[in-house]
Amino acid sequence: MSGSTATRMPVDAFLDMAARRGSDIAMEQPVGGGVLREYSWSSFEDEARRMASYLKSLNLPDKSNIGLISKNCAEWIIADLAILMAGHVSVPLYPTLTDVSVRQILEHCGAPVLFVGKLDDWEHMESGVPAGVKMIAFSLAPESAKQKNPEWSQIIAENSPLKDLPVRTPDELATIIYTSGTTGMPKGVMQSFGNLADIGGRMDKTYPISEGDRVISYLPLSHVAERAAIEMSMFYVGLKVCFAESLETFGDDLRRTRPNLFFGVPRIWSKFYQKASEAMPPKKLNKLLRIPILNRIVKKKILTAMGLDDCRIALSGAAALSPDLIDWFKSLGLEVLEVYGMTENMGWSHATPKGGQCIGSVGIASDGVMCRIGDAGEVQVKSPGNMMGYYREPELTEEAFIDGWLRTGDVGVIDSEGRLKITGRVKEIFKTEKGKYVAPAPIENRLVSLPGVEQACVMGPDLSQPIALLNLAAEQEAHLRGSGKAEFHKALEELLVKVNAELDAHERLQCLIVAQEPWTIEANLLTPTLKLKRNELEKLYHERVASWSNQRGVIWG
Repeated sequence: MSGSTATRMPVDAFLDMAARRGSDIAMEQPVGGGVLREYSWSSFEDEARRMASYLKSLNLPDKSNIGLISKNCAEWIIADLAILMAGHVSVPLYPTLTDVSVRQILEHCGAPVLFVGKLDDWEHMESGVPAGVKMIAFSLAPESAKQKNPEWSQIIAENSPLKDLPVRTPDELATIIYTSGTTGMPKGVMQSFGNLADIGGRMDKTYPISEGDRVISYLPLSHVAERAAIEMSMFYVGLKVCFAESLETFGDDLRRTRPNLFFGVPRIWSKFYQKASEAMPPKKLNKLLRIPILNRIVKKKILTAMGLDDCRIALSGAAALSPDLIDWFKSLGLEVLEVYGMTENMGWSHATPKGGQCIGSVGIASDGVMCRIGDAGEVQVKSPGNMMGYYREPELTEEAFIDGWLRTGDVGVIDSEGRLKITGRVKEIFKTEKGKYVAPAPIENRLVSLPGVEQACVMGPDLSQPIALLNLAAEQEAHLRGSGKAEFHKALEELLVKVNAELDAHERLQCLIVAQEPWTIEANLLTPTLKLKRNELEKLYHERVASWSNQRGVIWG
């Protein structure tokens, strides 16, 4: 399904970089109490070879699938590299999975070994690990995992570096990346060494990144975007990777890193906006930006507070970014560029070039990518990152391709400049009782532009007009418990009027419902990448939708 023109496989690219960079700092890891551990390129290589030596000593069958479950940390990347060095296949798991999902994936891939790392809920996950799976604990793993299993530092101390590394070929399976599962059992996307090499070799062709540029790794490394943008860029370009310690310290971690390249999902960009708006309301900011002597000072102050004052390349992906947010960041001098990709093509599909921001577009086809619009408006691509197929799922693999083109499941259009605009998901578009089709995603994108609105879900199959459910940010919920409910209610009414004015008649929302239940991963309403599980939300609110659809305005559900 794919091929590679690159000559250096990922391990070789890393070894070349380590040989050249030597004592330069490759990674910076918070270990608690304000302490940072720095890894040079040489120490990175040494630990990877020692862990690979230990994996070889386990006498596993060649090309065994090795599981890896942890939040982002230096040992995650070292372990991933060690798995490849030892001749095996890396299988990352999201660090927020339930025990049921952990079991599903580990049984499906048949992993005999699992690396266990930095986790918040290991006590509940552990019961999902099948009997007989050998576990290895990271240094930052929960104490219970370190007490029961071989621990990282002990293994590194007791094993010599592996000298003779296996030759990995372009067509050989390198990793199985399980999708986040918006509609059920995750699918195991198979990516080859050639795919990783080809994408890694192209990372600096779209954006001007270079050796020593700083990035912060905080989105799950088990997700394809972080794997490509952070890990492969590190191996092939030589980025310095700094890790976030926790959600609570993220702001401080970002200011410590001051990344040159920053990738965020819309929810992250919305959080930046909401925090900044609390400190300086948009109306006041606009007034200050119109004063020439203050313009530059104010911009610098806000970006510095975010940790983005040194950011040359700001990217957003996974879902559409609100035009209001794009304009707001642009007023600060930060051009947020939208990119597009999926697990099935290693995230390598479309990107917006610097200076080419076009609201509503996810950019032009990336280096080596061809794109077309197929039946029902479906976006289809041929990419150097197109997967080998779904692991142990030949029928699903066949369904995913048509004449060698990957079917994305997204609906879109390509303009005269070659820019792609995503207008919805094939399976998400619904028909109202009037027989009119509605794509919910663009409407939801408009709704989350209001500070305080965390998520939006537009529903409407068989209704006379669509309705929208809103989930509020925790900070907004706290504000409402005080004196802010009337003010926010009015803001929501104004939002409804504004959004409906931008929609066709059949798309206009009957009402906005402020949901009382939090939409979380734990409640099975969001995927690990914070995407809505529409089928679960529809099931949760099914009995209430009919009564809501007869009301107008803003409803507190």
